[in-house]
Amino acid sequence: MLKEIEVRRVQRAEEGRYQALMQAHHYLGALPKIGETLWYVASWCEQWVALLSFSAAALKCAVRDRWIGWSYRQQYARLSLLANNTRFCILPEWHRPNVASRVLALCERRLAQDWSEAFGHPILLLETFVDPQRHRGTLYQASNWLYVGDTRGYRRRQGGYTDTPQSPKKVFLRCLSGKARTLLCQPHLPPPYVREGPKLMLTAAQMQALPAFFENIPDPRRGQGRRHRLSVVLAIAAAATLCGARGYKHIAEWAEHLSQSARARFRCRRVRGEYLVPSLSIIRDVLMRVEPEHLDQALQRWNGQFAPQDSSLAIDGKTMCNAIDAHGERTHLMSVIGHETGACYSQKKSALCP
Repeated sequence: MLKEIEVRRVQRAEEGRYQALMQAHHYLGALPKIGETLWYVASWCEQWVALLSFSAAALKCAVRDRWIGWSYRQQYARLSLLANNTRFCILPEWHRPNVASRVLALCERRLAQDWSEAFGHPILLLETFVDPQRHRGTLYQASNWLYVGDTRGYRRRQGGYTDTPQSPKKVFLRCLSGKARTLLCQPHLPPPYVREGPKLMLTAAQMQALPAFFENIPDPRRGQGRRHRLSVVLAIAAAATLCGARGYKHIAEWAEHLSQSARARFRCRRVRGEYLVPSLSIIRDVLMRVEPEHLDQALQRWNGQFAPQDSSLAIDGKTMCNAIDAHGERTHLMSVIGHETGACYSQKKSALCP
């Protein structure tokens, strides 16, 4: 019977049934499909045996991060290479020996390919959290998952984390590649694991410090109608860009998704107990009118204080097409970029003879 069990992805028409069964039989209930999520069903002769859900990895997990050995920046840029087994439910009539381990093994064999086909990038490592008050994690240990320690017990909620620790969870990891751990913490990822340019995840201290670097920049706006301080607008725009945002619209969307605690750190305007972020039009207007030299100097000061040291630097230059001044000279840009962080340490402009 075990050899006849099959695992496949849940079809769209089956999602209602999947959610209803998960809600009825899993102690945590059903989860909505948000972001990168795959649902699986194990079946035997068309009968549903088990339900599984894999989603994006936890943003923070100290024992997992220590085991991997990656840096703070690597963690944020490469978190998409991990997936979390958020739900595993064996249906009541199928609590039989070896069924769970068989189902999990079948799912592991196809998950990496399914993830790549669905989301356009591979995954290297799986994680799961087990509540020791309900389970011991015997299934995962029998399936060669590695127990790396317990969480501290804090749980994410809207606006941040719980103030006091609750029930710590056991953390189990499963490598989908023999080189998973090495790849995740090495300085440079080879294809096909590189998705896009490096991003930075700001700490609370960095958010709080960032507006101060723009305090002395002259405000090009008229005094009438200013709803947000210039330093706040520039700090949010800079933070969004450091975190991967590109373009005015993307910066405004990033700002809208900031929690109230993050908005407070940026010193946003507070109205009736709620912190407000600048709109798309305000961000665009400020960035178009502020003096570029002042902005560059402020960012260089911030970079000098907070950017980590790179093991090596890359120097690159480009001649701008059709950028010819009144004297017939073309403009050449020279940049110095950190290999590991992707930070721009310096950018200079010079004129070349045509």
